[in-house]
Amino acid sequence: MPHARLSPEEVVRRGKELYESKIRAQVEAGNKGKVLVIDVETGDYEIGEDSLPLSERLHAKHKDAALYAMRIGYPAFGRIGGPFAMERL
Repeated sequence: MPHARLSPEEVVRRGKELYESKIRAQVEAGNKGKVLVIDVETGDYEIGEDSLPLSERLHAKHKDAALYAMRIGYPAFGRIGGPFAMERL
């Protein structure tokens, strides 16, 4: 379901921008392959193995949070079939 204030494209744009500018340097070492969920309006984030509990924790803090999820160190969040075809360089 789309977010009430932000388009899906805007959520993705903000999520990627926050990750690259403020979060990546703090979390990438030691967390490759883990899931990162970012509240794109506040910059709050959670790291773990499963996006659902991470999203629930962020929604508990901010009921109408616009969330962006990604897998740390990989170009895609998930996969179908075999292993990831590419790794982030």
